[in-house]
Amino acid sequence: MSADWKPRTVAQALEDAAVSTQTGFRFLEESTEVEPFFTHAGIERSSARYGGALQALGLKKGDRVALILPDNADFVFAFLGAIRAGIVPVPIYPPTGLGKLAGYLENTLHIVEKSGAKVLVTSGEIKRMLGTIQAKAPQLEQVVAIEPLRSAREDLRPVKAELSDPCFLQFTSGSTSRPKGVILTHENLAANVRAIMQLGLAARDSVDSGVSWLPLYHDMGLIGFVIAPLYHVNTITFLPPLLFLKRPARWLETLSRYKGSISFGPNFAYALCVKRIREQEMEGLDLSHWRIAGCGAEPIRAENLRAFADKFARVGFDEKAFVCCYGMAESTLAISFSKINTGVVTDTVKGDALWAEGKAVPVRADDEGAESEGAVPIVQCGQAFEGHQIGVFAPDDEESARPLADRDVGELRLRGPSVTPGYYNEPEITKQAFAGGWLRTGDLGYLADGFVHICGRSKEVIIVNGRNYYPQDLEWEAGAVQGVRKGNVIAFGTMKPHNDRERVVIAFETTVSQPAEKQALQAEVRKAVQQALGLTVDDVVALAPGVLPKTSSGKLQRARTRELFESGELLDRTSAREVDKLDLAKELAKSQLGFLRHAIFGTKND
Repeated sequence: MSADWKPRTVAQALEDAAVSTQTGFRFLEESTEVEPFFTHAGIERSSARYGGALQALGLKKGDRVALILPDNADFVFAFLGAIRAGIVPVPIYPPTGLGKLAGYLENTLHIVEKSGAKVLVTSGEIKRMLGTIQAKAPQLEQVVAIEPLRSAREDLRPVKAELSDPCFLQFTSGSTSRPKGVILTHENLAANVRAIMQLGLAARDSVDSGVSWLPLYHDMGLIGFVIAPLYHVNTITFLPPLLFLKRPARWLETLSRYKGSISFGPNFAYALCVKRIREQEMEGLDLSHWRIAGCGAEPIRAENLRAFADKFARVGFDEKAFVCCYGMAESTLAISFSKINTGVVTDTVKGDALWAEGKAVPVRADDEGAESEGAVPIVQCGQAFEGHQIGVFAPDDEESARPLADRDVGELRLRGPSVTPGYYNEPEITKQAFAGGWLRTGDLGYLADGFVHICGRSKEVIIVNGRNYYPQDLEWEAGAVQGVRKGNVIAFGTMKPHNDRERVVIAFETTVSQPAEKQALQAEVRKAVQQALGLTVDDVVALAPGVLPKTSSGKLQRARTRELFESGELLDRTSAREVDKLDLAKELAKSQLGFLRHAIFGTKND
């Protein structure tokens, strides 16, 4: 660590930033042209008001408060106010619609119970949907609407926080298991903010400005664009996530209008811009100020990023702005970033050696037979940050005693000040998450001269005839078939129904509805995977748009899809976009009844 760097708590960072009356947070709305701007001094005052209101509810240092707040400004001020009051916030994603309400309530109840939250703060509209939550969570004392808190004038009673104190609980998105509460201390956050802003992005204090549409209940949006900018007094413009999804051009228009220099998005966001932004929407755009275009949170495809760079080069976008990132909640946020000003760097390796031997053998320009060996480009995600370590070990190396050689594929493991102390109230799961002092990431990859390359999740590798296939490779090939909704494909292996060998299944979404056209499309998917990877697919499942299960942050859930397939429920599943009116009425009635029963009788029993 640099001698001049001193870690600070999040509360201290905010209070230090409050001297600025020029920089701050801007909140754009979907339905209005109003663009409220809060200077860092204003953020300090607003967060103090919200923090005082939370203390007035009886919350004390160390208590947990669950936050389900779809409005970005409400979320930011309540979150920071809780931290300044010594209260531990627990962000929970808001419902995205009335479809699948039962699943949403079940997941929310799980997080509320696991976190031990005493109070849940949400909007008045969402509060009416959460009656069953309060009835079933014995420790949840109050469900409070945010609207009265906005106008509260309670004085904040500042609480001193130590660097070792928990700052907030970040529940994992649950792409492979039920969400777990990652404990993030002020020390974790300070170390990771330094890694991101100073070491990774060379951020310029009070000069760089960011634009983000990322959900604030997700670590990339919350830590990357709320917490980190406080430490460096940067201006951030926030857009509602749904506004980006409805009209991706608004992201780029906002970057252009405010001369944003830093913005991040998952791989799918860049692909969506290429697909959905029309030529006329590009008129007047100026992306020449965008010096850091980060990409992470899901597998990165170089082809998607290069297509984005090609399309938007004429409005000033520089491909060298791309920074490819690797991260996870258990390491606060960031694990490694590719070097700035280098763009997308790929390591092209021989597919046969990668899949059969677990070795990343580079393809040379003069290699004979490289095409038949299935050249595979893997995006490079940089090196470990100063003060942190990344190692590669065999998955069964329980003590992390034998690091694998350069270019040998194994499980990536981490050590350093950004790594969480564990999962909240989950001692056994915490113990299993570490091996000899190294955090198990569950990700398979390799190091090449110290640079990180990700191959896939260890739990999701498909093994056929002794060869390892990564689902992302199958999904990419299937997604390239005309008629398949790119980014809405899931590949997995299953031993069902005969338990004799692993069968390969690909499920994808399509707008094609005619049976004959579906069959033809399924055949094309089989053919594409066979030709590209030499792999025979056992089952191809065509589904309507919105059927594949996703996490709160929009990640496809492979494990859940496999469960639905094995139980025979996948084909019967309705789109999340379609709501069964009778089921919805039942769920809302049940929720309202629970709310009224608790309000009138104060009982927590069913």
